[in-house]
Amino acid sequence: MSELQEPQKKSSGGLVAIIILLLLSLGAMSYLWSSKKSQLNECENDNKILNSDIRGMDEMMSGYVGGVTNDIKTDFKKMLSTYDALLGKDASQADSINKQKAEIESLLAKVERGNMSARQLFSARKEIETMKGIMRGYIVQIDSLNTLSLQLTSDLQNTNTQLIETTSERDQYKTEAELNAAKVKKGSRLQAYNFSSVGLKMKLNNTTTESTKARNVVQIQSSFTLSENPITLPGSKTIYLQVITPEGKTLQSSMSNLTPTNGGSVAYSDKKEIDYQNQMIDMAIYYKLNGEELSKGNYKINVYCQGQLIGNDSFTLK
Repeated sequence: MSELQEPQKKSSGGLVAIIILLLLSLGAMSYLWSSKKSQLNECENDNKILNSDIRGMDEMMSGYVGGVTNDIKTDFKKMLSTYDALLGKDASQADSINKQKAEIESLLAKVERGNMSARQLFSARKEIETMKGIMRGYIVQIDSLNTLSLQLTSDLQNTNTQLIETTSERDQYKTEAELNAAKVKKGSRLQAYNFSSVGLKMKLNNTTTESTKARNVVQIQSSFTLSENPITLPGSKTIYLQVITPEGKTLQSSMSNLTPTNGGSVAYSDKKEIDYQNQMIDMAIYYKLNGEELSKGNYKINVYCQGQLIGNDSFTLK
């Protein structure tokens, strides 16, 4: 019998322990619930007090709300004007700016209806500061774009100015080069001087001698000196002799005897090739009449080289 009673005692002891634990847990939960309920009641009381304070604040501030309302209206209207000005400067931000304008207009409409409490008005004031920050961002961005545009315009103007200056300098250099070329060309022109131009007659021994009688002349001689010129290019040069009769006709052995000059093509009587090395040269050119009869009067002599008249002379036949 004692062996059967011992297991029953152990089982009863375990049950009692479980019941005790359950009772302890229930007590702890009751305590926690009571504590949370107390905290909840305190929060509700605090909330009631805060609401009462807010209502009191609204009543206390009711005398000042009119001024705040006017300030808020003014701020909103100024912001709307600023946004309109920004749209006039740069329409690329139109969507974002119009969105901000819509929010401002909505808040402004609420303020103008006059049914906002002091707390709501102060919230609106905070909203104004937020929106002003956004607006300043737009101002900086648009001003930066305008500054960049102005800089690009300025750079373009500077580039155009530099181009004009460069073109002007180029034209100046071109003009100076042309003037220098003209000076060089003028300076490189040879000069013929120390002229002696006469008519020649044939003697019995087949030599010639000077004659002033037109009917005896069979040849015309023009002797002269070519000047020294270190500027002109050395080398082969052609000297052209032009003999003009008293009637103004140029004596020619061939109608094709023409040479280009600065004044156009000129008929010449005869020519001579020389090797010019920038030194003085004494020379003579002869024109053979080949049976032509000369008239009495004054004959003119012109000498050309490189398209330029380099000297002249005259003589008279009787």
